[in-house]
Amino acid sequence: MRQIATMRAFLMALLLLAGSAPAVAAGDLVLVAGATGRTGQQLVRELTAAGFTVRALVRDPASARKVLGDGVEYATGDVRQRPTLDAALQGVRYAISAIGATRKDPANSPEFVDFQGVQNLANAAAAAKIAQLVIVSSAGVTQKDHMLNKMFDNVLLWKAKGEAAVRASGVPYTIVRPGGLTDKPGGQSGVRLEQGDRGTGLIPRADVARVCVAALQSPEARNRTFEVYSAQTPPDVDWNAVFGKLAADGPQS
Repeated sequence: MRQIATMRAFLMALLLLAGSAPAVAAGDLVLVAGATGRTGQQLVRELTAAGFTVRALVRDPASARKVLGDGVEYATGDVRQRPTLDAALQGVRYAISAIGATRKDPANSPEFVDFQGVQNLANAAAAAKIAQLVIVSSAGVTQKDHMLNKMFDNVLLWKAKGEAAVRASGVPYTIVRPGGLTDKPGGQSGVRLEQGDRGTGLIPRADVARVCVAALQSPEARNRTFEVYSAQTPPDVDWNAVFGKLAADGPQS
């Protein structure tokens, strides 16, 4: 096994020198923050199906194992505590965040999770020099008068600050802003990607996961922010073509 790993590393190094390294290699390690949430669980399924190795960032591995099973690695950590992220990112090539604030505990408020937690993860990912960080944010983050801000401690405004922290961190990133999330089955229809945060619509969590994992496999998705909704189109998607139509983020994204 050690010889195989050494040969794989050698081949990857040659490809990097040649400037033609693949976007994904079988078994690449992906850290998933928020892995036990409803969107996070879909991400774990989609990543595993795509051949990635998943490391779940969790506060309680024993409880998380009851949800995710034995097919993933576990790293004990908390996005609110930066040192735990540095340890969890060791050996990781990619990371995806599906974290979100909760109403039950003031320590899990939007400020501490959607802003500071995302900022901590982005800075730790940049320090670890991972290849890409994908953030599941939300449509509507630029709309101050959005009803979610009034209902839940300015959650979208804090998510917007989290997005800005990701862009400022220097880590290669993709920010995915889904519309209203549903628990319907994924893969039943296509998706609609937009920019400018002016659209509306719904999307299954499973399709959000599909978009996030596709973004890891397409250089065209790097350093882009976009909204995503379900579309009345076939479910098969040419991801490079779809991502290729997106504008790269500018200073005011």
